[in-house]
Amino acid sequence: MCPDISIDVYERNDYVGGRSTTVYVHDNLSESVELGGSIFVEVNHILVRFASDLGLPVKHYDASEKYEPDVLGVWDGERFVFTQSDASYGWWNIAKLLWKYGISPIRAQNLMKKTVGSFLKMYEPEHFPFRSLTEKAAELDLTASTALTGTQMLYTNGIGDAFAHDIVQAATRVNYAQNLEQIHGVETMVCMATDGAMGIKTGNWRIFDGMIRMSGAELHLNTSVTNITYEPHSDRYIVQSDTPRIDHAAKDTTTHSKSSAYASVVIATPFQFANITISPPLSKPPSPISYVSLHVTLFTSPYRLSTAYFNLTSDAEVPTSVLTTTPPNSDPSRPPPFFSISFLRTVQAPRRDLDDEDVECGTRDTEYLYKIFSPQPVKDSFLEELLGVTHRSPSSLELYPPMTWKYEKRWDSYPYLPPRTTFDDPRLDENGGLWYTSGIESFISTMETSALMGANVAALVVSGWKPDAEKEGVERERTEEVEL
Repeated sequence: MCPDISIDVYERNDYVGGRSTTVYVHDNLSESVELGGSIFVEVNHILVRFASDLGLPVKHYDASEKYEPDVLGVWDGERFVFTQSDASYGWWNIAKLLWKYGISPIRAQNLMKKTVGSFLKMYEPEHFPFRSLTEKAAELDLTASTALTGTQMLYTNGIGDAFAHDIVQAATRVNYAQNLEQIHGVETMVCMATDGAMGIKTGNWRIFDGMIRMSGAELHLNTSVTNITYEPHSDRYIVQSDTPRIDHAAKDTTTHSKSSAYASVVIATPFQFANITISPPLSKPPSPISYVSLHVTLFTSPYRLSTAYFNLTSDAEVPTSVLTTTPPNSDPSRPPPFFSISFLRTVQAPRRDLDDEDVECGTRDTEYLYKIFSPQPVKDSFLEELLGVTHRSPSSLELYPPMTWKYEKRWDSYPYLPPRTTFDDPRLDENGGLWYTSGIESFISTMETSALMGANVAALVVSGWKPDAEKEGVERERTEEVEL
């Protein structure tokens, strides 16, 4: 960070991280769980680098760190169409996949590597920074894949329908809540690039919090930007912000408004949710895109998932990670009521007052922590059926309630990602100082790609500060400037 550069970060929430945040089970600060963006992978160079530079504790999602053996299952609403004994994110159990799906798993893996390899060229000096995402994606031959649905891309590359339906669609549903005919080809392949999955033990948001601290920026939490006005005579952008101030004694809330001038402004949130008035109006504002309304439900219970709910025999084992696909030859508008259900780990619940007789039965301190992704809010009646407690007596349920802790959140989690070949450019106005990072989400929506576009915009901003003769050199030396 250069000493003569001043950066302000405005965040309307009371925390850093946006759609990456954690909550605490039973309000226990030692039991954090991801509510938003949960993982990143080894090819996510920016996140991996900053996790290392910041000295953050990394959790690798491999079998060695699990509390008990994992079982992954793909459920179509009627039966499990595929199961395997390793539910870690590097889930290529090649022998079993080849036995059931022939050569399709190998073809899908090779297609994923080719697609991801093309994307990773965007980090290289020859291609970074880029002024037009549309042009860069076309240059790297990625728009040929974003122009196709996942179904079309897999079919074109000789990947069988059964593997596409059972395995790849389960991945697109758990990652983006969309079926193969709804999502474009590049994002479909991103869903399959899961090798080296990891997360920060204390919350992935700490990466972004650390980035802000490393930059020396001044952070303004609980502060909303309401207006951005360009003033030609000063060549500055006037940013108006509002911060609520609570008077606890008077039990009243007032709003403190402030105006500040900047040479450059970066809008780092989806434009349609920003609620910012820009003057003069943009000649070509970012195109509005529809976002998925995703419901995340976290809960703890003394009960395991019910075999009866999944049409299994009583002595069968319910997978610890249940992904979903659509029932074959059925109404596609009636898929399973959830995208995924995962047993995350065991947790220690607060002790309850028990009489002597109950103590002999055990304290039930150890409970199971679950996470559900669903298109609609999850009802308690559904959870009771899922846990197989609907037949239990009221006295039994009073002693051992089905859910002892529950946390629900609705996210505008990521865009719907239908085929497209054009994407919003990072520069928003003709004056050259107003920038935008969220246009990349309709191309690839991940924590890493948002960080990549942030680094890209930073490099373009820095190049704009230099005399024209120096700009090309600055762009070639951008890795030092923005520390990509």
